[in-house]
Amino acid sequence: MTQPTDELAPRPAQETPPTGRRLPLLDVLRGAAILGTLMTNVWIFTGPGAEWGALEAGTDTGAVETVFSVLANGKFLSLLTILFGVGLAIQYASAARRGQPWPGRYRWRALFLFAEGTVHFVLVFAWDVLMGYAVTALLVAWLLTRSERAQRRVMWWAAGLHLTFMALLTAALATAGGEDGGEGGGVSAEVVDLYAHGGYLDQINFRLENALALRMEPVLTFFLLLFLFLLGVRLFRAGAFGADETGRRLRSRLLAWGLGLGLPLNAAATLAGPDFFLLARYGAAPLLALGYIGLIGALVDRVRRPGPLMTGLTSVGRTALSGYVLQNALCVLVSYGIGLGLAERLGDTGPWWVVGLWATVCAVLMAGSTLWLRRFSTGPLEAVQKWALRH
Repeated sequence: MTQPTDELAPRPAQETPPTGRRLPLLDVLRGAAILGTLMTNVWIFTGPGAEWGALEAGTDTGAVETVFSVLANGKFLSLLTILFGVGLAIQYASAARRGQPWPGRYRWRALFLFAEGTVHFVLVFAWDVLMGYAVTALLVAWLLTRSERAQRRVMWWAAGLHLTFMALLTAALATAGGEDGGEGGGVSAEVVDLYAHGGYLDQINFRLENALALRMEPVLTFFLLLFLFLLGVRLFRAGAFGADETGRRLRSRLLAWGLGLGLPLNAAATLAGPDFFLLARYGAAPLLALGYIGLIGALVDRVRRPGPLMTGLTSVGRTALSGYVLQNALCVLVSYGIGLGLAERLGDTGPWWVVGLWATVCAVLMAGSTLWLRRFSTGPLEAVQKWALRH
């Protein structure tokens, strides 16, 4: 995470798109981020012990899952976090343009998001990201009222503290691994049985009983979330998502540096073994996420007539909250014993059914969101959020 050049300095005239218009690239990026997070999460749903198994199991993986990990693990989560910061910057600028106080009602929006994340955590998926985003958004919303210098200082302090913390944890893991001979424990039979044959209420009770352990990721990565939120704000204000020459130039640099450094660093951290998991997911991954912004931006710039893929990604991006929750709910119903139970039935058949599940859910979300938006202006959960905050 090297400090950007002055080219990322804010450009007030480009800070917000004209009233009523969207930046098309942002919707495509959000869609890619939502479907990309599933490239990682799908292995959690289909693995032994599911959500808890991701904590207990060793990290020995086959070639297919390793490729998915190098390309996706932590990268699209970082991309989604950056885009959440972009969205916050857009709302701040919109409030300023209308002469509305800030944070003002945004506090209620963040608190409602926390409530949505809590429901999602309890009822659907233990590795929810919405709760952590809501807490971080409250802090960043306040920081946006401070000076640019103060925001920049907090951003880089957060990056430094995060990398230091991850390095210390990695050193501790490596030391512990050396002392116990590097033997990883498997998933307990009780947990495997819970997700393969247990009832829905039993799974909910398990999440609640182990909420502290299952909610540690947003706590451990708080400084990373803070950095990426503020980085999203800074990129947006610099014009990195616009269709003009400034946007293309910035995205070109993100592509070169993000992929040029991010790919080898992520491959090295992933192949280095389980002791380097934290540095791979939370250290090198954000760099590659910046490369993805540049890569996707370059592809979008070359599109003259949007095809089904770009239309589908745009639609998922416009219904991102609904798509995020729906993809997790679909994987629960397909993988766990409360649904089709395919995680146990197909667990010994190899990784390709997992890849097929990911591709199928992506296709369902892209087609479903496209059809939905032909009749409605927002996704169903987005509509519920707007209704609740209006009353």
